Amino acid sequence: MTTQVTKTLAEFDAELAQEHINGQWLYDRLLEQLIGGPRPAGVPYLWRWDHIYARLVEACDVLPESFTARRNLAFVNPGLQRGTTHTITMGMQMLKPGEIAWAHRHSMAAIRFALQGGAGLASVVDGEVCPMEDYDLVLTPRWTWHDHENETDTHPVWLDVLDLGLVMSLNAAFYEPYGEERQPKRPGDGEYLQARAGHLRPTWERPKLDHVPHRYPWREVEAELMRLADQPGSPYDGVALEYANPMTGGPTLPTMSCWIQRLRPGQVTEPHRHTSSSVYCVVRGEGSTVVGGEELQWGRHDAFCVPNWSMHHFVNRSATDDAVLFSVNDVPALRALGLYFEEPERSLHQQDPPAVPGNLRPPRTTQRS
Repeated sequence: MTTQVTKTLAEFDAELAQEHINGQWLYDRLLEQLIGGPRPAGVPYLWRWDHIYARLVEACDVLPESFTARRNLAFVNPGLQRGTTHTITMGMQMLKPGEIAWAHRHSMAAIRFALQGGAGLASVVDGEVCPMEDYDLVLTPRWTWHDHENETDTHPVWLDVLDLGLVMSLNAAFYEPYGEERQPKRPGDGEYLQARAGHLRPTWERPKLDHVPHRYPWREVEAELMRLADQPGSPYDGVALEYANPMTGGPTLPTMSCWIQRLRPGQVTEPHRHTSSSVYCVVRGEGSTVVGGEELQWGRHDAFCVPNWSMHHFVNRSATDDAVLFSVNDVPALRALGLYFEEPERSLHQQDPPAVPGNLRPPRTTQRS
């Protein structure tokens, strides 16, 4: 059948657009740009601790009462309109002595990592008091009530990380204020869901696997990190441990995973990249992270980001001291969607665990007479 062309392709495209239709040929150029993988969303960037701390102190003057708003300074990637990466928002928060950050809840999951904590500082999550001493990690799963209380005479600071960009991009954001400054607390430790997160659990209860508050004390985390310090670790990340969800054994949260990472003195890791993005905060040590050829030199409590699909590696600049980094990534969300990739190889959860010593002996030989 012969068809007489009466209009140009541009005219046809314009007519389709009026009917809210696009021809796939319009996306050919976009698809060609995806050859080799995605372009990193945002740019590598570092926020200096001394500058952020000074701004937090200043925020205490210009925002004298926190009430329902948080005195939080969120880190915005210079290459994005919002967020530290395209899925994750990181910031730091300060409370005045005796202050309470009022209770609310939201569908964004959040974590709190104490940089300057202490006895008397706590997050209350679904009625469970979670102390926040130095470098403790506290989980605020999605849609859990939470408020923060500072009963110290100091100005504590902690790291806030939320999956804000991911939830907003899915148009699944909910928020609800509690209406009062505090939520009611559970009457005793026996009521705590955290009491059911260990090796012993009530036989008469149905296990609760999600929306579970939890605190990872730093003294336990650091001890485990050092216990595994002699292991080879990853050639790309050093000795990196994941904060496993205590109820499921899976990632820290369904959308975000928290890691603690040790770099040996003088260690330089191999470069790699992955489709996940990450945010970091330095617990101790001095070093640098080279991201896409740009060197981010960091020290204690500095924070930085590594955008997705960006080639990067780590350098511990000290020949005598280790470096320890806390980080949060969006690996769980990508793995759930089957969209997690790495180059030059798949390294995450790929090595075999240590072998059984008794299986390593040489085979016995049979003596013949």
